[in-house]
Amino acid sequence: MTTSTLQQGIQWRDYYELTKPKVVMLIVFTAIVGMVLAVPGWPGMTPLVIGSLGIGLAASSAAVINHVLDARIDVQMSRTHNRPLPQGKLLEANALFFAIVLCVISMLLLWFVINPLTAILTFFSLIGYAIIYTVYLKRSTPQNIVIGGAAGAAPPILGWTAVTGEIHSDALLLFLIVFTWTPPHFWALAIAKKDDYERVGIPMLPVTHGNEFTRQYILLYTILMVVVTIIPYLSGMSGLIYLVSALILGGMFLRYAIRLKSDDGVELPMKLFRFSINYLMILFAALLIDHYFILRLSL
Repeated sequence: MTTSTLQQGIQWRDYYELTKPKVVMLIVFTAIVGMVLAVPGWPGMTPLVIGSLGIGLAASSAAVINHVLDARIDVQMSRTHNRPLPQGKLLEANALFFAIVLCVISMLLLWFVINPLTAILTFFSLIGYAIIYTVYLKRSTPQNIVIGGAAGAAPPILGWTAVTGEIHSDALLLFLIVFTWTPPHFWALAIAKKDDYERVGIPMLPVTHGNEFTRQYILLYTILMVVVTIIPYLSGMSGLIYLVSALILGGMFLRYAIRLKSDDGVELPMKLFRFSINYLMILFAALLIDHYFILRLSL
């Protein structure tokens, strides 16, 4: 293998890292759940494959733009200084071109193969995260993650519209679950990485209001999130499998949040942050399993 070939391989891995693949996988998964719940039976291969691809490419594009815009602060933060752009492994201009290509392919797929509504909503979600959140909200208000969380909570709606071509109240309920999950998820990380955010002047809630205030808000938002996750059962959208899962997972989340109230370290916030990712994946998986279980009983 030549040196140039090796360098190209390394560069492609760097481009891949810019897309935040783990985050994108979670985004696509919540979108797929939205697709499946949108109809009683099988949503079809076109929405599942092309819709997921389009939504995933848009999310990847937003992630790359986020990397480009945050490169100058990422180099100063312990959590992010090893990213490709701060390390000088890629040029910002090349990364931005990569983001544009991903965005264009995403919009073409969603507009012409899926439907214009999904393309439009996906584009606004991309702009909401990559531009409005990253450029303005993140740097101007401690409520950045609450307001900006709307963009990150959009994928279930995008999945729903990819199948039906319309926005339904059940899709908005899925949106609300992710929306209320986002603040306690990210504020836990913000407590653990408070020094980083303070160093670069990002007004995360622990920086502006302190850890104790943030821990209280994590608990309040966790309670709100648990209440919201019960609504799909109360509205008839899901059944007992989902309800039991939501109550068990919610109880575990609440236990972390209550323990966090009297914990001054950074280890527990990181545990809560990591658990919250698994929480959302398992909760949406429970929605999926419950949906097909109910469907099977009705046949």
